[in-house]
Amino acid sequence: MNEMKRYDFDEVIDRRGTGCVKYDAMGRFFGRDDLTPLWVADMDFRTPDFVVEALRRRLDHEVLGYASPTEGYWRAAEGWLRRRYHIESRRDELHFIPGIVAGIAFALQALTRPGDRVLVTTPVYPPFLNLPAAGGRLVEASPLRVRDGRFEIDFDDFEARAARCRCLILANPHNPGGTVWGADTLRRIADICSRHGVVVIADEIHADMTLPGHSHASFSTTGEAARNCSITFVAPSKTFNIAGLGSSMCYCPNDELRKAFYGYLDGYELANGNIFAFAGAEAAFAQGEEWLGQLLDYLQGNVRLLADFLSEQMPEVSPVLPEASFLAWIDFSGTGLGREELKERIYNRARIALNDGSTFGGKAYERCFRINLGAPRAVIAEALDRLKAAF
Repeated sequence: MNEMKRYDFDEVIDRRGTGCVKYDAMGRFFGRDDLTPLWVADMDFRTPDFVVEALRRRLDHEVLGYASPTEGYWRAAEGWLRRRYHIESRRDELHFIPGIVAGIAFALQALTRPGDRVLVTTPVYPPFLNLPAAGGRLVEASPLRVRDGRFEIDFDDFEARAARCRCLILANPHNPGGTVWGADTLRRIADICSRHGVVVIADEIHADMTLPGHSHASFSTTGEAARNCSITFVAPSKTFNIAGLGSSMCYCPNDELRKAFYGYLDGYELANGNIFAFAGAEAAFAQGEEWLGQLLDYLQGNVRLLADFLSEQMPEVSPVLPEASFLAWIDFSGTGLGREELKERIYNRARIALNDGSTFGGKAYERCFRINLGAPRAVIAEALDRLKAAF
C-alpha cells in the first residue's frame, strides 16, 4: 500500500515581489510594507503539487490559443459538486464564471435594474456592498447579531427588508467570521425570499473549507423554494489557493432564472475562461480530497490557537471564530479604544495588516477587524504576540 503523502503547511514561503496583492500592495493600502499580511483572503501555503503539475503539463503543448472547458473539466466539476455539495446537476445547469465577484456583478446586471434594492446581511464581504452601488442599485443592509460567538440573522428585520428587495446576496458560509448557516436557517431564508419574489445569489466560495465538526448545506439543496429562487456560485480558488487563475462556476436549476442569466453571460461573451483556469480547476476537483482534508485539520489548529490566545491573553477582545474558512472576525470594542487608536496599535505597533471592519458595513463595525488565519502557525503565533504587546 502506498504511504499517504503529508503536505507541509508549516513552510514559510516568501511571496514578496511576485505581484501578489497580499504582500506587494500593502504600501498602497496601509502606508507601509513591513507588516505581517493577515488581510487579503488567500493563503500563504503552496498551491497543491497536482495543480501545479497540471499547469506544467499544459505548457508542454506550446500553443496557448482560445480555450473552452474540456469534457474532463466538466466531469471533475460535476463529481466535486456531487460529493461535496450533494448537487446532482445537469450540464446545462452549470456555467463557467471567471471569478465569483465578477459573476455576482453579472447576475445583478442581468436580473435587476438601477434603483432596485439588494439585500445583504452585515458585516459582510465588501464587494457585496460595492457591486450593487456601482451599478446604481440600492443596498438594503440587515445587521447580524452575535450570539455565543457566532453570527445570527435577525429574521424580523431580514423579512421587513426583503419585502422591498429584488435580490439577496448571501454569503454561505458567511464572510467575515465563517459562520455556517444550518439547513433550517437556509430554508427560512428561502421561504422569505420565495414569498417576496427575491432572487438569492448564494456565494459558497468557502463551503469546501467547512472545518471538522461542522456541516455545510448548499442553499439550493435545502428545498424546492431554495432551488427555484437561487443561483449558486462555487470555486476552487480559496480551497486550493488558486485565486489568480480566475476559475469559478455557477449552478442554476431554475429554467427561468437560468435563461435570463446564462443568456446574458453568453450574449455579452462575459464568461470565457483561460487555458489555466480549466486545467487547474480540473486537477483540483479530480485530485484534491486528501490535500483538502489535511488543510482543514491544519486550519482548525490555527483557529484553536487564536481562540486560546484571545481567551487567555486578551479577554476584552471578542471573536467570531470560523466554522468554515480561515477568516475570523475580531471585535476590539471591549478595549474602550477608538478606531484610529486601534489602527495605530494594530498596524504600526504590532505591525499586522488586518482588514478594517468598517469596510464590511460602515461605522457600526469601525472597531472590528478581519484576520486571515491561512498562514503557517508560527507566523500567526508571532503576530498574535506582537498584537498583545501593542495593547
